[in-house]
Amino acid sequence: MFGIPGKQAVTLTPAAVAQITRLMARDGAMGLRIGVKKGGCAGMEYTMEYVSEVDPQDEVIEQDGARVLIAPMAQMFLFGTEIDYKTSLLESGFVFNNPNVTEACGCGESIKFAGM
Repeated sequence: MFGIPGKQAVTLTPAAVAQITRLMARDGAMGLRIGVKKGGCAGMEYTMEYVSEVDPQDEVIEQDGARVLIAPMAQMFLFGTEIDYKTSLLESGFVFNNPNVTEACGCGESIKFAGM
């Protein structure tokens, strides 16, 4: 695990907590697993899925009833990230405010990390 004792790997805004807990309850999920994979025009993409069980290797973040599971290969890329949930007239979705990102494509779907 990549972390600092006493500090969560990621933090959640109140809007993200509300959306995650709502979807966990609706789907009967144990939590939202986030990760990264190769893809997109900048090189990497975030992955998100609601899961029915916790992988023992996942980093588990719990905040006000919301549970986020960080896949092992993503932990070093997500440390220090704030997850928010934004709603506008045209779209809504999770937003990752990640200090480790050095570039992002215009659509915001693809990211690049330092050294990659």
